[in-house]
Amino acid sequence: MLVMTLVLAAVGFALLVVALMTGSVLWAWGCILVCVAGAVLLLVSALASRKAGPPSAAAAAKPEAGEPTRDDAPQDSPSDLPSDPGDSGSDSTQG
Repeated sequence: MLVMTLVLAAVGFALLVVALMTGSVLWAWGCILVCVAGAVLLLVSALASRKAGPPSAAAAAKPEAGEPTRDDAPQDSPSDLPSDPGDSGSDSTQG
């Protein structure tokens, strides 16, 4: 719907340019009608999106099918991580 509004605005601008170049009132009225139609379409689109509203927090929190959840995600524990073979685990200093 927004694309149609942009198209109507471009057509209205083109009609305005033609009306100014020719000096014809008929083209100017065409410009006005097209711009009013675009404004109505934009208003209808805005009201429709407001009526739909933002998604609820519960719907936004639910993962889609096939997406991993926190329970499904692999968890690395310290024992699963590779250790350095030269690391003995003690804090020794050379010197």
